[in-house]
Amino acid sequence: MPATLETARKLGLLEEEFERIKEVLGRMPNFNEVAIYSAMWSEHCSYKNSITLLKTLPRKGPRILAEAGQENAGLIDIGDGWACAFKIESHNHPSAIEPYQGAATGVGGINRDIFTMGARPVAQLNSLRFGDITNTASSRWHMRGVVKGIGDYGNAFGVPVLGGEVYFDPCYATNPLVNAMSVGVVRTNKVISATSHGVGNPVYIVGSATGKDGIHGASFASKDITGTSMDDLPAVQVGDPFMEKLLLEASLELADTDAIIGMQDMGAAGIICSTSEMSAKGGCGMDINLDLVPLRQSGMHPWEILLSESQERMLVVVKKGREREVEAIFEKWDLHCVAIGTVTEGDTLRFLWHGDPVAEVPAESLVLGGGAPVYKRQQKEPAHFKERGNFRTDMVPVPQDLSMVAFELLASPNIASKRWVSEQYDTMVRAGNMSTNAPSDAGLVLLKEAGGKKALAVTVDCNARYVNADPYVGTMIAVSEAARNIVCSGGEPAGVTNCLNFGNPYDPEVYWQFAQAIKGMSEACIELKTPVTGGNVSFYNQSVIEGREVAVFPTPTIGMIGVVDDIEKRMTLAFQAKGQLIFLIGSVTDDIASSEYLVKHHNVHNSPAPYFNLQEEHLVHVVITHLIKRGLITAAHDVSDGGLWTTLVEMAMPNSLGFDVVTDSEVRPDAFLFGEGQGRVVVSLTEDQEEGFLDLMRMSKVPFILLGHVTKGKLAVDDESFGFIAEAREAYEGAIPAIMEES
Repeated sequence: MPATLETARKLGLLEEEFERIKEVLGRMPNFNEVAIYSAMWSEHCSYKNSITLLKTLPRKGPRILAEAGQENAGLIDIGDGWACAFKIESHNHPSAIEPYQGAATGVGGINRDIFTMGARPVAQLNSLRFGDITNTASSRWHMRGVVKGIGDYGNAFGVPVLGGEVYFDPCYATNPLVNAMSVGVVRTNKVISATSHGVGNPVYIVGSATGKDGIHGASFASKDITGTSMDDLPAVQVGDPFMEKLLLEASLELADTDAIIGMQDMGAAGIICSTSEMSAKGGCGMDINLDLVPLRQSGMHPWEILLSESQERMLVVVKKGREREVEAIFEKWDLHCVAIGTVTEGDTLRFLWHGDPVAEVPAESLVLGGGAPVYKRQQKEPAHFKERGNFRTDMVPVPQDLSMVAFELLASPNIASKRWVSEQYDTMVRAGNMSTNAPSDAGLVLLKEAGGKKALAVTVDCNARYVNADPYVGTMIAVSEAARNIVCSGGEPAGVTNCLNFGNPYDPEVYWQFAQAIKGMSEACIELKTPVTGGNVSFYNQSVIEGREVAVFPTPTIGMIGVVDDIEKRMTLAFQAKGQLIFLIGSVTDDIASSEYLVKHHNVHNSPAPYFNLQEEHLVHVVITHLIKRGLITAAHDVSDGGLWTTLVEMAMPNSLGFDVVTDSEVRPDAFLFGEGQGRVVVSLTEDQEEGFLDLMRMSKVPFILLGHVTKGKLAVDDESFGFIAEAREAYEGAIPAIMEES
């Protein structure tokens, strides 16, 4: 029966898109076909409102093996015949209405993107945003569910969490952000492509059975969270980490054969997404028998089978004649492995139900880069962006008691230790985490597969307050901080994956933020030589609150990979011994804009992004790299959220040491201690290293100052006591556990 325009609208399609479908098919579509286009032309799958701008990002670099969009994940060369596959994706809307399963299945999905390429996952990271947990019970509920979901799934799956970030602001109260990143390694000659070709080759569905969970999940992710969003609970998938572990091992065993043409994870939009994307990439079609798909629920309709996002499933195209070899692998791991169709000539996807056709669509018409619609929305500079320039540092007074403010900052949830979160994750499985006993700015994972002499440095970064203040500068800062973390750990930044979390793209102010963020990301990635390998766009992150649509802060999360070629040259952030000298590298400015200090202590929410200069930033990275390679420092830690004071405390805590420092008399003491001006790194060194350090710094022309020295545990600023490291640790580590004890 032909579908109607009303049906198309209910499924999220525009009238112009419905007309376009009729043109593509040369007839009226039936319900199954409209459901297919609704999923594949959703923002989540088609990137229809973002792809034009995404194409402006830099995609080429010396280590790049697969450009953005070519494979399930980014792929960079890490040397010695090995490659790193990595990607970050969002699971925001599912986590908003069902935090545990929403977060858990986000972890499962991103890991499948990695091992579908034949890569073994070796590290996980996550970037989380919640509302004000201090005052909002629902935000604490979100946080408990999300963290437990990530922990339960990831711990059972058996991949360590090496890093992440957690940030709190009221704008995320209804719509939290859950961005999950996975990193894997694979031999360069064993990479599996997400493609299909070879007429007559059989198409298999492998892994778990298909149920009704996750149906129209892609469409659900492409609309606002509202008061009725709980009605979309079936759009949240249900995960099984033990099944995923079996699927991982079976997939990697399969990758060691040459029996397959291609393989792809069934993520958003399920079977229709995998069949269409693999076919379009390989320039072929498929005939798929939906009645052969293993089901775990009876009475499912063809469109439900097509669109189900049930977890732990893959689509595999097998070389004809090698079927039994492939089936034996999945039998060994006690997993479904069922031939449901064949590769055909042309690009038509034909879906059959007990021999009768139920949908027939061209693969190319469904996919990003093919026939999916492409839009560029209107832009408008937000009013608050113009007003932010009215702020000046001298508009707020210098506090009388800086020590009290310093300890208040340590207890602020955005600054305080996130150990309550990380303790729920397995960080030591596989015994490759090199950051446990010697913490570093980026997570470090030993590449045992590549001989055990090098490591990957991995990080995720974004201060959304900076991006909200200035999307262009704020996004450059996000890229730069990620690179700074890798450099301070002894690594060389190699590539970026991103998770772009924004509001409704039909809002001109939101789309302006998005366009500015892309511009800033592009410039920073070009300057720092970190090409973008892919990622994820998540629009519609906003809620209807008291009848008004409120968007989250624009949050372009940057996931970055770096390579530490010699693990003997890795660097810790921890002070090593009493008496060592402490230096600050980078420009010191009289700047408190967008700092946690300005917001929390002075209640000023509208100010510019903090001081930032991209070229100066890059020079600091170069200098830090040389200092580490020449063995001229004992610790390095970047200055970021919470300013210099927080950096010093974080360096002192691991070995229960302290510091005695002097501020710059030409800079306000609160700005010196708590300002978040960018491009700065604190380093420590021995007296024996001092001469070489000073020679290199003078030659570099990069600003630097002597702050003071490491103490046995006392904290002193300008000869005034700021207490002891034990007191600072209590404030820093006790804040979030105390908050989360509340109901």
